[in-house]
Amino acid sequence: MDDYVAGKAWKQEKYQHILEAGYTLFAEKGLDNVTMTEIADASKVGRTTAFRYFPSKAELVVAVSTWKWREYIELHNSLLYPDEIEKLTGAQYLHFFIGSFLDLYRNHKEFLRFNYLFNSYLRSEACTEEQKQPYLKIASSLGVKFHELYERGKRDGTLNTDVPEQTMFSCTFHIMLAAVTRYATGLAVVIGSDPESELVMLAEMLLSRFTKNSDKDMRLKFN
Repeated sequence: MDDYVAGKAWKQEKYQHILEAGYTLFAEKGLDNVTMTEIADASKVGRTTAFRYFPSKAELVVAVSTWKWREYIELHNSLLYPDEIEKLTGAQYLHFFIGSFLDLYRNHKEFLRFNYLFNSYLRSEACTEEQKQPYLKIASSLGVKFHELYERGKRDGTLNTDVPEQTMFSCTFHIMLAAVTRYATGLAVVIGSDPESELVMLAEMLLSRFTKNSDKDMRLKFN
């Protein structure tokens, strides 16, 4: 959110309306098939006003994705009180982190479909590094949280820290996000099983790989 919006409640409200209208239209029609004029009309602002908030469609797309990821991260984190998070072992914290991807599949398939379109859009559009920064900061914040759980697991001995932190984070994040996205978007054909049982099995395999044998009792089913 830039200086034009910051500190002005009515501008922040319009900014939010544009984000919400953009997300709804992008999810319904695809990112390439929506114009700024359509988004302006849906959010009940003029086209010129929409461009005042977002100088380009690419900046709006990045802002929508950033908002939805921030919203989801805050929602998932709210499932536990801060003092509850502090009491988790490193392995339990990893269980909570992996569980977020199953929750995305179970309760936020539309967002997963949007995120799939968003990643395709970023690859095809000429977004500058500066335009991508808000989204990249959100991605970096996940790495910071993962560092906390990895260090906790190193101290309490519940994580297999023979696996480097970056490898564990990258494998967990990319494998789980790719899997839930493929099922949510219909890219994966399931034969003789159901998507959720396969995703649960994948989650349990990752948790088993990255936790110590001494913490077997913690390896709960992902209900």
